[in-house]
Amino acid sequence: MRFEGRVPPHELTYADVFIRPARSAVASRHEVDLTTGDRSGTTVPVIAANMTSVSGRRMAETLARRGALAVLPQDLPPGTAAEAVAWVKSRHPRYETPVVVPVDTAPEAAAGSMERRAHRCAVVVDGDTPVGVLTEEAARAGRAARSVAELMDRDPLTLADGTDPLAGYEALHAAQRQVALVLAADGSLTGILTPAGAVRASIYRPALDAGGRLRVAAALGVNGDLEIAVKQLVSAGVDLLVLDTAHGHQDRVIAAMRTLRELAPDIPLAAGNVVTAAGVADLVRSGADIVKVGVGPGAMCTTRMMTGVGRPQFSAVLECAAQAGELGATVWADGGCRHPRDVVLALAAGASAVMVGSLLAGTHESPGPARRDEHGRLYKDHFGMASRRAVTARTAGEPALVRARKAFFEEGVSGGRRYLDPARPGAEDLLDVITSGIRSACAYVGARTLPEFRENVVLGVQSPAGFAEGEPLRAV
Repeated sequence: MRFEGRVPPHELTYADVFIRPARSAVASRHEVDLTTGDRSGTTVPVIAANMTSVSGRRMAETLARRGALAVLPQDLPPGTAAEAVAWVKSRHPRYETPVVVPVDTAPEAAAGSMERRAHRCAVVVDGDTPVGVLTEEAARAGRAARSVAELMDRDPLTLADGTDPLAGYEALHAAQRQVALVLAADGSLTGILTPAGAVRASIYRPALDAGGRLRVAAALGVNGDLEIAVKQLVSAGVDLLVLDTAHGHQDRVIAAMRTLRELAPDIPLAAGNVVTAAGVADLVRSGADIVKVGVGPGAMCTTRMMTGVGRPQFSAVLECAAQAGELGATVWADGGCRHPRDVVLALAAGASAVMVGSLLAGTHESPGPARRDEHGRLYKDHFGMASRRAVTARTAGEPALVRARKAFFEEGVSGGRRYLDPARPGAEDLLDVITSGIRSACAYVGARTLPEFRENVVLGVQSPAGFAEGEPLRAV
C-alpha cells in the first residue's frame, strides 16, 4: 500500500481516504480469495465483536459456516462459554440449524421462535420425528388455530444428508420450495437447506478446525481465574482466545498475556486494544499472535468524548499493522466500520481481518429477543461493553460498594437499538454485503488475494466533500 504523492502529515479516519482504481486482469469477483492468512483459520476477513449484544452461539455458528468468526464475550461465565463453544462445535458445517417446534405448539409461540433465524421457518416434530414445515407467514396468518399441526406443510421437500448444496438448490428450484429438510439415513433431522444457503455454500468456504468442525473464539478479561477459564474453554474445543480490555497497553494486561500463553501454548491468542506500535510490540512479545487495534471508534463507545483518548482508526491500523508485520504477527481492526468501504480500507491499511459490532447487532442471529417498537418494526437491544448496563451485568456477583464504584466510570452507550433491515435481516445478509465490497475492491485494483490487494492499493486523501460525493442520493 502506498499513498499517491506525499504521506499526509495528519492522522486519518476511514472517511479521509479513498482507493484509486488500477488496470486489472481479474475477470470475475468470484476469482478473489479472501482467506485472511492469520492464525484465526478464517476464510473471510470478518470477526464478530465480543459484545454481549452481538456474539452468541447462533452468531458464531452462522458466521463460521460462511468462513468468518465470532468471539464470545468475556461476560459469559466460563462454564457457560464452554457450553456455547461445544454447542457450536456440534453444528453441521454445511446445513443450517433449524428452529424446531413440537407438533402441539401454538402458532403465536412458533412464530416468535422463528425470529431467532433469518430463514423464518420452523420444522415441526412429533417426538424426534420431523412431520412438517411451518413458515412464519402461515403461523401469523393462522393465529386462531389450536396448534401448528393445522398450518404446517405436511409434505416438505427432503434431501439426504450429504447432498451437495448445488444439487439441493436445483431440487428446491424444481419443486418451487423455500426450504428442504436434510435427513440422516435413519430419518432424523440433520439440518435444513434454503436456496440462499445453497448459493452461499458455492461462494463461501466454512471456517473449520482440523476435525472439520466450525470454528469459534472466546474472550477473557484480565480479572478472574484465567486458569479455570482456559481449561474449560480448551476442553470444549475453543479455537482462539482473546484477552480483551479497553486499554491493552498496561502492565497487568502484559502480565496476563504471558500467563495466558503459558496456559494455552498451542492456541492462537489475540489481545488488545491498542493504537500504537509500542502497544503492539509489548503484546506480541508477551505472547499475542493477533493484536486488536482501536480505542474509541466504535458506534457504542464514548471513550473519546469522555476522555479525549484514542486515535483516528485508519492511522492507528496503518501503524500497528506495520509493527505487527515486523514481529511476525497480525492485527484486527476493531471498531469504526459504518460501511463496507471502511472494512476494505482497514484491510488496505494492513489489518488481516476487521472486527464488526453494530452492523451485526441488528440481525436475527444476535443474542437477545427481537422486540417490536410502537410501529411494529423489529429491533434488538444494543449497548457498549463499557456502558453502565454492561458494567452492572459484569459485576453482579461483587460487593455492592465495589459495583457502585465501578459503575461510576462509564464509557459506552447503554440504551441503543439496532433495527433489523427487512431487506437484510440476517447476519449472512450483512456478510454478503461486506464481502462483496471487499471482492469488488480487489477486482478494482487487480488483486486475487488479500496480500495482493494490500500490495496493489494506492490511496488518496479526500476532503469531507469528497466523501459526501460518494454517498448515494436516496429517494424521499
